[in-house]
Amino acid sequence: MSAMNVRVYGLLFNKDKSALLISHEWHNGVQMCKFVGGGLEFGEGTLDALKREFREELNLEIEVLSHFYTTDFFVVSAFNANSQVLSIYYLIESHESASIAASAYIGRPIEHANGTQLLNWLSIHDIHDEIFTFPIDKKVANLLIQYLKQ
Repeated sequence: MSAMNVRVYGLLFNKDKSALLISHEWHNGVQMCKFVGGGLEFGEGTLDALKREFREELNLEIEVLSHFYTTDFFVVSAFNANSQVLSIYYLIESHESASIAASAYIGRPIEHANGTQLLNWLSIHDIHDEIFTFPIDKKVANLLIQYLKQ
């Protein structure tokens, strides 16, 4: 039997809505650029999982504003060929987001130890699907471009 891997992500803009927080991570030798979030744990709801992820990864309390997107196509996990990924994205905010010290790193490969995470405020004008590693994030990047044009 194959497994379902449920992921939750927060789309956090800075105070003046000019930049979006993204994450560069290294896991098992794979460099990834993705949105901030992580896996749903057994017994959690999606909103609780998202809040937990932001507390764990950024020591940040968030408020969920609205649902943005849920995966609507089949995706196999990049780390487990017997697992299907379902990702849920939310627009969020935090009154503490100005305190996030973001790295200057963007788009250039550098060596880091397994498990390293670097955060970056990406200008909304620089959002495009090629930045992101995974197919669902690429789709969300394109949806964000359309959303920001409204």
